Amino acid sequence: MAGSAKWKTLPIKELYHGLYDGPHATPKPSDAGPVLLGIKNVTDDGRLDLTEIRHIAEDDYASWTRRVEPATNDLVFTYEATLNRYAIIPRGFRGCLGRRMALIRTNPSKVDVRFLLYYFFTDEWRAVIQRNVLTGATVDRIPLTTFPDFPVRVPPLHVQQTIADTLSAYDELIENSHRRIKILESMARALYREWFVHFRFPGHERNPHVDSKIGQIPLGWATKRVTDAVQLNPRVTVPRDGEKPFVPMGCLSNDSMLITDIESRSGNSGAKFQNGDTLFARITPCLENGKTGYVQFLPDEGAVAFGSTEFIVLRSASLTPEYVYCLARSDEFRSVAIKSMSGATGRQRVQERCFDEVIIAQPPRSLLDTFSGIVSPSFRLIYQLHLQIQNLRRTRDLLLPRLLSGQIEVEAA
Repeated sequence: MAGSAKWKTLPIKELYHGLYDGPHATPKPSDAGPVLLGIKNVTDDGRLDLTEIRHIAEDDYASWTRRVEPATNDLVFTYEATLNRYAIIPRGFRGCLGRRMALIRTNPSKVDVRFLLYYFFTDEWRAVIQRNVLTGATVDRIPLTTFPDFPVRVPPLHVQQTIADTLSAYDELIENSHRRIKILESMARALYREWFVHFRFPGHERNPHVDSKIGQIPLGWATKRVTDAVQLNPRVTVPRDGEKPFVPMGCLSNDSMLITDIESRSGNSGAKFQNGDTLFARITPCLENGKTGYVQFLPDEGAVAFGSTEFIVLRSASLTPEYVYCLARSDEFRSVAIKSMSGATGRQRVQERCFDEVIIAQPPRSLLDTFSGIVSPSFRLIYQLHLQIQNLRRTRDLLLPRLLSGQIEVEAA
C-alpha cells in the first residue's frame, strides 16, 4: 500500500479539456456516411463495436458535430438508460455522438486515457456513479451537470502509463485472439461456399455438370432433402438428476460459432445435444439476428448437455458436422427458415417441416472428408482461442482492481 500514498483524489474535470454530450434527437437514417455512434456500439468490457452501425448523411454531418466531433483518444460513454459503458475512439474513426452518448476529451498532461478507461471499471468509480445516478420514471441517468465534480483517484502520470501498459498488454492479446477467431471462421465459411455452393472444389475443371432437380450439379453428386442429410433434434438422453451444462439462448453469438457463458442446471427439459451438433435459433428475432452455435465444449463424445427449448438441434446424417454448421450459417438455409415462421407477432417460430422441401447437392464422401480435414482444425483452434481469451480476461480482471487501487505495486504486477 506504500505506493498508494502518492495517489490523489481529484474532481474529474481537472483531468479533461472538455465534456460533451450528443444531440438530444435522432437524425434521419442514411444508407451510407459517417457513423452515428449509439449505445449498442459500446460494449460492456470497454470496446467500440462497429459490426452493426447506423449512418448519418454527409449533408447532416456538420450540424450534428457542431458541438463536438469525436477524435482519436476521446473517451465516449453512455449516460442514460444503459449506464457504465465506456470506450476509446480509435484512429481513423469518423462519426458523431448519438442520443444518450457523451464524450470526454482528456488532458494528456494530467491523465492517460487508457488508465481512465480502466478506472471506470473499478468498484470505486461504480460506487460514485451509483451515488449520483438520477432514477427517472423510465430510465436512469448520470447528470452531466454534476459529472465534472465526480471524484477520481489517480497516481502520478508515469504510474498511470505503466498501469495502462500492463493492462493493455492483456487487452491486445484478447483483441488479437478475437481477430484470429473471425478470420478462421470467415475462411471456413468461404471455403464451404466455394466448394459446395459455387462448385469450385479441387479438380472441378475436370468434372462436368449434369442436370438435376435443383439445376446443374457436378457429376457424381446427388440431390437430397435436407431432412435426409441432417437430423433435426436427434434423440439424446439427458439424466434428470444432477447438474449438467445448460445453454440459454443468450449464449449463442450472432456471427460466431462460439457458445459462451454456459450455465450449470439440474433437470433435462429443453433441447439436448452433444459435441459436433449445431444449435439453430428458431424464434424471432434470434433467428434473424443470426444466433447459431457449434457444440464443442463438452469433455468427450459421450457427454450430453441441454438448453433452450427455442433451439433446433442439427446433426449430420450424410454430411459432416462442419458442413452442417456452415450450411446453417448460409443465407439460403436461413432464408427458408425465416419464410416459414408463424405465430403471434414477436414470438414467431420456424416450422421444422419447411426443411422437408429443401433440396441440397450431396457431395461425395471423399470431398466432404477433405473439407472437414481442412476446416476442423480451425474449429478446434477457435475454441482454444476462446479459452485463452477467458483466461486472459480472468487474469486482467484480477489485476485491474488491485492496480487501480494502489493495493499492489506496478512492479509486482
